[in-house]
Amino acid sequence: MSSTASSFQALGRLLRYARGYRRRIIAASLCSILNKLFDIAPEILIGVAIDVVVNQEESFVAGLGFTTAQEQILVLGALTFFIWAGESLFEYLFQILWRNLAQRLQADLRQDAYEHAQRLDMGFFESKSSGQLVATMNDDVNQLERFLDGGANAMIQVGVTVVAVGAVFFVLSPLIALLAFTPIPLIVWGAFYFQRKAGPLYADVRERVGDLSSRLANNLAGIATIKSFTAEAREAERLKAASEAYVEANRRAIRISSAFIPVIRMAILTGFLATFTVGGMMALRGELNVGAYGVLVFLTQRLLWPLTGLAQVIDLFERAMASTRRILDLLATPIRVRDAADRPLADPVRGEVRFEDVAFRYGGSGAGVEGIDLAVPAGHTLALVGATGSGKSTLIKLLLRFVEPDAGRVRVDGQPVDSVSLASLRRAIGLVSQDVYLFEGTVRDNIAYGKPEAEEGEIIEAARTAEAWDFIRALPEGLDTPVGERGVRLSGGQRQRLSLARALLKDPPILVLDEATSAVDNETEAAIQRSLQHIGHGRTVIMIAHRLSTIVHADEIAVIEAGRVVERGTHGELLARDGRYAAQWRVQTGVVEAADVPQA
Repeated sequence: MSSTASSFQALGRLLRYARGYRRRIIAASLCSILNKLFDIAPEILIGVAIDVVVNQEESFVAGLGFTTAQEQILVLGALTFFIWAGESLFEYLFQILWRNLAQRLQADLRQDAYEHAQRLDMGFFESKSSGQLVATMNDDVNQLERFLDGGANAMIQVGVTVVAVGAVFFVLSPLIALLAFTPIPLIVWGAFYFQRKAGPLYADVRERVGDLSSRLANNLAGIATIKSFTAEAREAERLKAASEAYVEANRRAIRISSAFIPVIRMAILTGFLATFTVGGMMALRGELNVGAYGVLVFLTQRLLWPLTGLAQVIDLFERAMASTRRILDLLATPIRVRDAADRPLADPVRGEVRFEDVAFRYGGSGAGVEGIDLAVPAGHTLALVGATGSGKSTLIKLLLRFVEPDAGRVRVDGQPVDSVSLASLRRAIGLVSQDVYLFEGTVRDNIAYGKPEAEEGEIIEAARTAEAWDFIRALPEGLDTPVGERGVRLSGGQRQRLSLARALLKDPPILVLDEATSAVDNETEAAIQRSLQHIGHGRTVIMIAHRLSTIVHADEIAVIEAGRVVERGTHGELLARDGRYAAQWRVQTGVVEAADVPQA
């Protein structure tokens, strides 16, 4: 598909999306049309005024009943006032309408894109960089706003100018009209030629913007790692390379778009000279009224000169359509995890969890799980152990419906999780992961994230249960202490305890701990273990752990290897079986036998 067709296809998609704004678009377009009609009228009045001065009682205005030249001049003055007032009024109106439309549409488009992205499965986010998504929802939306602010009006007014002025030309002199319009096909062809050349270049510019945003976001998030490895110079060079790639992509697009105006200027000169010389000769021979000649000369510039603005308009249009494609492509990304919004989990939720012959594979790596059959009775604790990449966290994603199984079913209290609403399912599950994410705000805000209406007493109780209250009280502002972006003002152990408190405040029937103690110190681990012994009563707990000392009291332990359950039982049963779990236990407790040591 050519760039031109692709851009107009994107425009069509945008208009279909914006059908709810149809009345505003029609009103803004009508004001643009009327403004341009009033805008070209003074040139016609100039020609009529020349006709009055030259022909007086025999002028065109005299034929309307105004016999003296003085009356005719006064009439033209009054018309001039109303024309300028009309032009000013409709310019004000189209500015208001187009700019407000741009603001409303960009806000709604960004909101819709964000809300749609929130409904996409986790696999989508694992395949896309956050920088690209931020660039789409922010920079691309802003690019479309800039086009609606001025470019849409400019496109409409160029079209109105060609039609309206062309009609006047053909009424006054078909021959001069033909000569004046001769360059227009060249100008239009040149506009679309440059558009076709520039389209792919601007699409590349948008990609480079996403890459640059991604690089900046990643580097700022990983600034501590950069500093610790003294990699500042290297990362600065990488950023410079991404920035230079953006500059180079823009340079290629600018080189094409900048060539348009000089070429079009010469085509305009041809049309103007034809009108000027041929029309002048006809006026000298008496074949053309002097006033009409004046109108034609003035309108030739009014007709052709705005076409030089096509370069900027098409430049803006191409940038906007490249951005529009990215935004609408995001909105068109299929939602794979469907929400049965009208079917909540049966209340009260007891917390029984079953994995029935569940299979799932990641598209890129082929890793995943296969044939998983596990049952966790309500109020019991299941521990999942295994090497990194064995499939433990995949089971948690399947339970929370972050991804959908390729085969088998996951059930909560006997109900398939794909047949109940996502909100009721996820409200029933409290997740504490190894990678704690705290939002910028206060300690209070983060603990109450899952229950914003919680009272202070509830927040404090959750913090006490998570053994976080002692350190919170010691903070300068207590619960109102800002945690910083991603919780950077707190230690790793403190962040982990806040994460546990946040999950506990929900009071979920199912608590999921995804390696929640793997990145904390011994004191914090002991504190979390004491909390778990207290909160585990009466609720289902699913734990993923590398430290086997944290799961010895679990009702059942499942050892997962290469996506399959290879051992299961209690801690004592698995030690007695002397298999993989027992070997791992001996390694972690320092009782290593020769059979446990990998052979070279």
